[in-house]
Amino acid sequence: MDMFNKLKSTLSSSVSNTITNTVYNTGTMISGVLPGNPVTRDFEVTSHIASAGPGLMWKVYSGVKKSTRQPASIFVFERTMLDRFDKQEKDIIWDLMKRGVSQLTRLRHPQILTVQHPLEESRDCLAFATEPVFASLANTLGQHENLPSPVPVELRSFKMFDVEIKYGLLQISEGLGFLHGSAKMLHRNISPESVVINEQGAWKICGFEYCIPNTGPPGQAPSWLFPEYDHSQPPESYPHLDYTAPEYALFGSVTPAADMFSYGMLAYAIYNKKALFQNNRNWGVFKRNAGELKSIPPLRLQEIPADLKDYMKLLLNTTPDLRPSPDQLQQLPYFDDFGVKTLTNLDSQFQWDNLQKSQFYKGLPTILPKLPPRVALHRVFPCLAKEFVNHDMVPFVLPSALQIAEQASKDDFIKHVLPSLKPVMKIMEPIQILLVFMQRMDLLLEKTPPEDVKTDVLPMVYRALESNVSQIQELCLSIIPNFAGLLDRQSLKSALLPKIRLVCTSTTLLSVRVNSLICIGKLLEHMDKWQVIDDVLPWLPQIPSKEPAVIMAIVGIFKLAFSNSKLGLTKEVMANKVLPFLIPLSIENGLTVQQFNSITTIIREMFSRVESEHRTKLEQLNSIQDSQKSTLKVGLSDSLTLPPGQLVAAPTSQEVSSMDSMFDGLGLGNYVNQDKSKLVNKMIGDNNNQSQNNNQSNIPKSASTHSLSLQEKQRILAEQESAQNRAASKSPTPSKPLNLADSLINKSISMNQISSNPTPWTNTTKSPQTPSWNNGSSSSSGLSGMSPMLPQASLNSSGPAFGNFSQPASFTSLNSQPAAKPDLSSFDSLLSGPAQPRQPMNAMQGPGSIRPIQPMMPSSSNQFNRPANPSQSKPLSFNEINDFLS
Repeated sequence: MDMFNKLKSTLSSSVSNTITNTVYNTGTMISGVLPGNPVTRDFEVTSHIASAGPGLMWKVYSGVKKSTRQPASIFVFERTMLDRFDKQEKDIIWDLMKRGVSQLTRLRHPQILTVQHPLEESRDCLAFATEPVFASLANTLGQHENLPSPVPVELRSFKMFDVEIKYGLLQISEGLGFLHGSAKMLHRNISPESVVINEQGAWKICGFEYCIPNTGPPGQAPSWLFPEYDHSQPPESYPHLDYTAPEYALFGSVTPAADMFSYGMLAYAIYNKKALFQNNRNWGVFKRNAGELKSIPPLRLQEIPADLKDYMKLLLNTTPDLRPSPDQLQQLPYFDDFGVKTLTNLDSQFQWDNLQKSQFYKGLPTILPKLPPRVALHRVFPCLAKEFVNHDMVPFVLPSALQIAEQASKDDFIKHVLPSLKPVMKIMEPIQILLVFMQRMDLLLEKTPPEDVKTDVLPMVYRALESNVSQIQELCLSIIPNFAGLLDRQSLKSALLPKIRLVCTSTTLLSVRVNSLICIGKLLEHMDKWQVIDDVLPWLPQIPSKEPAVIMAIVGIFKLAFSNSKLGLTKEVMANKVLPFLIPLSIENGLTVQQFNSITTIIREMFSRVESEHRTKLEQLNSIQDSQKSTLKVGLSDSLTLPPGQLVAAPTSQEVSSMDSMFDGLGLGNYVNQDKSKLVNKMIGDNNNQSQNNNQSNIPKSASTHSLSLQEKQRILAEQESAQNRAASKSPTPSKPLNLADSLINKSISMNQISSNPTPWTNTTKSPQTPSWNNGSSSSSGLSGMSPMLPQASLNSSGPAFGNFSQPASFTSLNSQPAAKPDLSSFDSLLSGPAQPRQPMNAMQGPGSIRPIQPMMPSSSNQFNRPANPSQSKPLSFNEINDFLS
């Protein structure tokens, strides 16, 4: 027990420590990330996933909003990042970071990063929350500064597809068009550090730390102040020089074309993994490289796609006016791609009506195979999921959504697709939704976890069974066996099987009825033997049609149940239920010869099995009966070896009770060790053998056949000598014919020997002290003084108190005709007592008929305490009766 207590305490402490450490580590991470920052009141931080902003100094964490549990990203700028700067430089960079977030918060556009929670400042950090972000473009190009160690697997294995690059560049151009046209702002730092990719794969502009606002008066052309380069400030206070337009160093003026140069250098870096020149934030190197841009060697552009190469030269030209505007970029043949157009249409679908959307979604399944699976999953599917709230559009959207789900891995399906499909599974109208799900049910069963199949997919299947559309019902019946293994037997019995039976019996279509029977036949392997016998087979005769197709489907179920080793129909079921049902089906007129042969074949197979099994059972029963008969014959043969008139063999020495020896020497030998077989013979009335062998009755058989003790031998010898002396002293009495009185006396004596507590007998004359039996009452108080074993003659007597009991034939004959009373005066000399007038023995007879001898019944409990009446006759002893009869 101590060992178990020790194990319990060890396990409890281990679990407690694990939970404590987990909570402590999580709390330490959150407090380390946002020590005292107000953002922690609304958001929970989970893990460090990316970095972004100038010099990748902003750490990006994944998180969720506490109130809505919606995913989000938290950008954190820690003050420790400025430890390498002096105090003045720290303040400059700190204010620069705050300015960029404030400007980002004020801008709203699909291609601008969306801020969910404004900037919060604490003593140690700056923080704000945005839409969920995957990483910055710089991280995907291999720049891993300020990232967790090790770098997340998703980021290390990330590979950008061509359609993603094209559509991403198109999105950035749209964002620049918004900044230049609507916001009248110059970004000034379009670079991989200032572009982030959200979880859906969309490219968003951020990093507005170096933006230049419009300084022109309202209603006039916008103008922007040229920022002079101050060498006294840290390099981080200026944009990334590798992506900065050359006019900042050459011409001393700035226009929106400067952002287009940065855009062209961004496109170059995407295909070459680095910018055209590496300036290392050195202004002198930047000015020197700006002069070399006038002639770019063709070899440096060999990685650029052919349809973009010529436009790349325009974007990187040192003359600002030759650079294309954002609107002109969007018209390039480079963006004339089916994937780009598809993604563009998906982003602009909120502007379409249902007719335009339906036409687009009808052609989408032909385009999806050409898109990379990641693009389809993270870029296309979220746009489709937005249409699930519009029930009229779901039948057009759902096929494409399930096609994307088929291309996704199981983990991606569970994480990104299944949560959006669950609400759609509950939609009943329009009916095409169920039809699409039934057609792709194999996909759902393959990728949906078993617990979600039970909670979401199965209820949809049940609703499909209840539909009035036959096509949906048939599809549903065809796919049910595929997931029957996921159901427990109770669900199969109480939920699924009753619905299938209802469809089969209530439908008016032959195809639905046959498919229902085929479905049940396929479900048999998922049932147990008694479920088939109790729930399936008794229902088959209730099917309200006897078309050949229905009959063969029913026969197929019986054949499956008959041939399946797990089910194994019993011969009783086949003989009593199956065969009486199948034989009438075999004579239907609509059957073909082949169908008839199939039915008769299964009937013959069942009958053969019934015949063989029942024959085997009968042979076993007959062998058991023969064995019992032989055993009985052996017992009878043993009983034939007994002496004549003996029905029971004498007990062996092992059968003699060990307690009998305790009564030796007490004069109870006649009761303890008497021969049981002799008592049984006396019970059946073998009086003739008694009178002949009476002298030997006192010697137990066990004593004569087994060794006797010395005391028993002495006692037997003394009894024999006493008997001989008494016989010699008396003259032999001439034998007389045995009359009825003698027979009754002998029977009474025999019964007194059997009784364990013999009671004295008296005559039938009534006395005040003897209770009367003729008072018409049979209460227990009147029988309390009776001996436990009454004489048989007394029990068979007829009196008013006991009713008319059946009597032996001799008694009936005696009662019906009077007979002469026998002379019993010879018994008078046997009575002992003082010389008083004795009642002759003839007086014991009743008037006109023989009355049975009755035991003396005490009238009250104190009668046993009275002194013996000398006037009453003394009962004869056993030895005296033996002497008399000898």
